[in-house]
Amino acid sequence: MDVRMSNGGNNRQIRRILSIDGGGIKGTMPAAFLAGLEEDLGQPIGRYFDLIAGTSTGGIIALGLGLGRTAKELLELYERRGPVIFGQDNADDEPLGRIRQAWRTLTATGRHVVGPKHDAAILARELKAVLNNDLIGQSQTRLVIPAWDADLRSPYIYKTAHHTRLQTDYRKTALDAALATAAAPTYFKRHRTADDIGLTDGGTWANNPTAIAVVEAITLLGWHPSDLRILSLGCLDEVYMLPESPGFAGLGLKVLNLYADGQSHGALGMAKLLTGHPYDGDRIYRISPSVPSGFFTLDDTTKIGRLKGLGMSEARKAKPHLTPIFFTQPADTFVPVYQLKEKAA
Repeated sequence: MDVRMSNGGNNRQIRRILSIDGGGIKGTMPAAFLAGLEEDLGQPIGRYFDLIAGTSTGGIIALGLGLGRTAKELLELYERRGPVIFGQDNADDEPLGRIRQAWRTLTATGRHVVGPKHDAAILARELKAVLNNDLIGQSQTRLVIPAWDADLRSPYIYKTAHHTRLQTDYRKTALDAALATAAAPTYFKRHRTADDIGLTDGGTWANNPTAIAVVEAITLLGWHPSDLRILSLGCLDEVYMLPESPGFAGLGLKVLNLYADGQSHGALGMAKLLTGHPYDGDRIYRISPSVPSGFFTLDDTTKIGRLKGLGMSEARKAKPHLTPIFFTQPADTFVPVYQLKEKAA
């Protein structure tokens, strides 16, 4: 597909956006999906998008893709380091391994009652092995990474310097942004940035960042709504039913599904209205397989293999449809408004 198009006598360009939801270790699925699509491209899949938005685990993937990491490398982060991050490594069929794992699970559950369940220092160590000390300004693609300022009770969105207003974030480390957007309350402590700003997971308000990406594209970037093509990746849709008249005990953990689903469907609805999808043409392509409620959780790494399989299977099915829309040729080179200064030799 030619990414140039004639529209009302004006030559405009199709703009391709990738949006990735939050979901903890369930981010294995979208990482695997992208890795499956990437196999035939010959270069990192992030180069085919004009803008990438990601929240929480999706923000980690977005930052990695922007910095030129392959989807395969990011999938390996989940496969190899996910059990370490969530304290489930060395669990095997041997008695000692099972005992060790049972003890870790018990202590983590106890910590979860009075504080964060997992150690943010381990998360930082493992993410640094992938992101190094790279700065957001080194991204080869425009980025939008939501977090939440817990003290000001307001959104905090990391962005590349793709507009004259965006004068600060490009000098910050990708690691700082990754730890902020992934600091899920009760799972990890609040992330204190290099500037001592206390940030938490962007999933508290924008677990599905599709609408944020579309608003960024139309407003700050000035892209025409009909020129947008959005690939929106979820971290699985859980199938569940609510009781007719539930109390808190009746809802249980489904209350989390309730709020996450509401935000996600609201975000998709706003994005559809803004782009004219589907009444004025297809603009948004959503991939998020349905699974039984409770089968996958945010930090259960024992099902990483099944998550990978879901992503690869979805990629195989979607590839013929998505390739002519998103992957015929790389996006134009992103030239940020503000450039990082070269370090003296």
